[in-house]
Amino acid sequence: MAKLVEVNSVQDILPEYRNTAISLLLEYHNLNKTFCNYDQAKILIGMCVDNRKNLWIPENFAFVMRSGGANLFFHEFQVSYSIGVGGVRCIALIGHNHCGMVKLEDRKADFISGMVRNAGWKEENAKSHFENLSPFFEVGDAIEFLLCEVDRLRKRYPKVKVAPLFFNEETGKLSQIVAD
Repeated sequence: MAKLVEVNSVQDILPEYRNTAISLLLEYHNLNKTFCNYDQAKILIGMCVDNRKNLWIPENFAFVMRSGGANLFFHEFQVSYSIGVGGVRCIALIGHNHCGMVKLEDRKADFISGMVRNAGWKEENAKSHFENLSPFFEVGDAIEFLLCEVDRLRKRYPKVKVAPLFFNEETGKLSQIVAD
C-alpha cells in the first residue's frame, strides 16, 4: 500500500527530491513559487492525456508527454531523447484520481458506440479495436500502476531521478507517492 504525502510547504518535499527539478515542479505548482526563466527543459513530465489537469510551471521548464494513465512504455524513444539530447536528469510521472484508464472494461460499450457515432466506424471494428488494444492501456489501480512504471523507468535510466506524483482533481494539487 502506498501513501500520499502532500506538499504545503518546502519542508514537505521529500529529501530525495530537494534541490532537483522535481522540487521546483512541486514548488511552482503547489506553492506558487515565482517563475524563473529557462532556456532549456530541466525535467520530463509524464502525465495522463486527461484534459482536466494543467500544471502551473514556467515556459521552457519541462518536456511534457501525455499518455493514457501516464504510461510511457510506448514512448520510450521520446523519453530517451529527452534525456540523451534534451539533457534532463529528472522525470516526474504524474497519475491522478478519476483516471479513465482505470477499469477500461467498464467503458467498453461507450467506447464502441462513440467510435461508431464520432469516427464513423462499424461496430465490429470498434469492438475489435477495443479488445485488441485496451489490455495495453489498462492501468488497474492508478497509484500501483504508477509505482510499477516508476520502478521500470528507474531501472532503465539509473542516473535519472524519477518521482511518482499524484494530481488530485478536486484540489488541483500534486502529492508525492511513497511506497510502503
